[in-house]
Amino acid sequence: MADRPNILLICTDHWPGLLTRMAGHPAVMTPTLAQLAHSGVWYANAYSACPSCIPARRSLMTGVTARTHGDRVFDQKLEMPNLPTLAQCFRDAGYQANAVGKLHVFPQRDRIGFNDVILNEEGRHHLGMRGDDYEQYLADQGYAGLEFSGGQCSNDYNVCPWQLPEHCHSTVWTARQMCRVIHRRDPTRPALWYMSFQMPHPPLWPLREYLDMYANVPIAPPLVGEWARDPETLPYVFRAYRDSGGAMHGAPCHEIELARRAFYATLTHIDHQIRVVIGTLREQGVLNNTIIAFTSDHGDMLGDHGWWAKTVMYEMSTNVPLLIMPVPGDHRLHTLSGGVDDRLVELRDIMPTLLDLAGLDIPNHVEGMSLLRTDQRDLLYGEHWEDERASRMVRDARYKLIYYPVGNHFQLFDLQADRREMFDLSDDPAHANVRTQLTEQLISHLYGSDERWLDGGKLVGEPDRPAPRPDLRTFGGQRGLRFI
Repeated sequence: MADRPNILLICTDHWPGLLTRMAGHPAVMTPTLAQLAHSGVWYANAYSACPSCIPARRSLMTGVTARTHGDRVFDQKLEMPNLPTLAQCFRDAGYQANAVGKLHVFPQRDRIGFNDVILNEEGRHHLGMRGDDYEQYLADQGYAGLEFSGGQCSNDYNVCPWQLPEHCHSTVWTARQMCRVIHRRDPTRPALWYMSFQMPHPPLWPLREYLDMYANVPIAPPLVGEWARDPETLPYVFRAYRDSGGAMHGAPCHEIELARRAFYATLTHIDHQIRVVIGTLREQGVLNNTIIAFTSDHGDMLGDHGWWAKTVMYEMSTNVPLLIMPVPGDHRLHTLSGGVDDRLVELRDIMPTLLDLAGLDIPNHVEGMSLLRTDQRDLLYGEHWEDERASRMVRDARYKLIYYPVGNHFQLFDLQADRREMFDLSDDPAHANVRTQLTEQLISHLYGSDERWLDGGKLVGEPDRPAPRPDLRTFGGQRGLRFI
């Protein structure tokens, strides 16, 4: 039993796959991830099929689609489905299973199969829990309730460098707690370790030193596609929600550049803290018997096409980083060491892949595919929301079709020629057959309340509507001083 490989699964929040050295980004510094990918496999077309925290993490932890696990609307009080989780499957096989950081499940102390969870709930007191393990740590350090004292917001992009000591930063705390867990492992049993960073999800509170690393690095402005330049022709959800509030509403160029610079700084800070955990594995003598996987629950638009955050079906929101470094000598992954796998993969594929790499059985309920197999997924389906914000997506090896039911609005992108989705081809006669074929595929995936958008087997959607006036009073996710 002790000879089975350990597993270190690292997850971040809001990290687009395109913001990595492996994807060729010209500014973002990710040396640790690049080194891991060189010793393993980078999945260039990995996706979060329902790109927001709760639905994505349910797929990651159960290996099933949103249709099966029951959430495509970010239901904050929905309990986990009655399915064996990733953690439970490893525990049933004799593994010790521990998690550090963000779980984002309900109830908030549900361990979802882990032996223990050292929890950072990002200050979500509105769901009932006052004081997670990170908040208790801050209190022990003499900084109770002060993590948001710089005016930071958990769902906005105003920048304030971290105002407490470095050891109190959530990224540092997460890595150090993971190192402690590794130190305290039972050496007679293999381990599953889940390290889940809160960042780069806002608040944007990077350490000043990491912000300074990017002081002389050119930060490109957000990309705006040809289709996004005329506000009158935008899909309803863009007209209604992309400027519906927040610090970026009407922000000048220098504030937008600062937000992107701070986001990049946060990525590099995470990258460097991962090195500390790897060093702990090495010094404990278990690095060469540990499989390391890295991913994110979804990406972040960072202002591209005028949108911030996630839930939309463009690449910066749905394409996520995924790399897997197996133990030395294990060449069962689809590509050779240091290679790139271009297949369409999803978060639901991670659970069966890790089980397969560890030599464990994959439960019958799992809908994802083990990436040790050479199977090719022909199509990927994405979905989010069921109200006026709803959008659906299908993607094949080359093209992506996005559908907004309000206004019966279609978009078509050639991702081989236009990965950043600058040119909408949905009305191009030369691509009419592609649009028709992908539309038929999209219709075949609709279920539940989506069927109201169909008439006689054709998509008719819902009538378009005028966009409401932006509501700037919400301050969603704004935190204050806490007294715990």
